[in-house]
Amino acid sequence: MIPASSIVAVAHAAGVIEDATPITTVIANAFSVVILSAGSIAMLSFTVAGILYVTAGGDEPRIRQAKNAMTYSVVGAIVCALALIVIRTVVNMV
Repeated sequence: MIPASSIVAVAHAAGVIEDATPITTVIANAFSVVILSAGSIAMLSFTVAGILYVTAGGDEPRIRQAKNAMTYSVVGAIVCALALIVIRTVVNMV
């Protein structure tokens, strides 16, 4: 049977706990991935709204719909950028 003291010494020698990534960093990275994905989707929806605008053919309701979609896409991208700034600022403070 292996004594418990040698198991602790092996774990300490390997640096298992000391080398682990802090949970705050893991959570911040996860949030960053989600926010960057949402920002990418916002830019994709802006592109789709631009295509809707170009293909509206002078139809006022479709033009209005495309302009609203563009506005919401830009607002979404701004919110994502601000959220990313807040998360990175908070992580750097900790």
